[in-house]
Amino acid sequence: MTQLVLPEHTNAVGTIFGGQVAAWIDICGAISAQRFCRRQVVTASIDELIFLNPIQRGHIAIFQAVVNAAWGSSMEVGVAVDGEDPLTGVRTRTSTAYLTFVALNSDGSKGRVPTLVPDTDGGEARVLEANARRAHRLRAR
Repeated sequence: MTQLVLPEHTNAVGTIFGGQVAAWIDICGAISAQRFCRRQVVTASIDELIFLNPIQRGHIAIFQAVVNAAWGSSMEVGVAVDGEDPLTGVRTRTSTAYLTFVALNSDGSKGRVPTLVPDTDGGEARVLEANARRAHRLRAR
């Protein structure tokens, strides 16, 4: 997902509002989760939203999401955000986050999600790391 950072998205120093980044992360993550499970989804949590670098007004915000793991009715999606200078093409990692989404049936009850089968070593590592984060989230509840 890409977005142009316009003046209404920025603060007094010309960099994007963190809340705007969080909103776009939520949308990008939800699209990824919905496409994975082919159901409506709702956000259950946003974990570890980290702002590494600002995105300047006039630059492009690039969002990439991946479903890391799926459990019953929920799934974790990782989202990485890069800022790109449209004049030079230089990209910088600006934010990362992990989100949990719950799939819904048409009546609003929790729906089942498909089993996630990782197809690479990196995918297997993402599942293991997501399981550890999920265990931490459940303990915190």
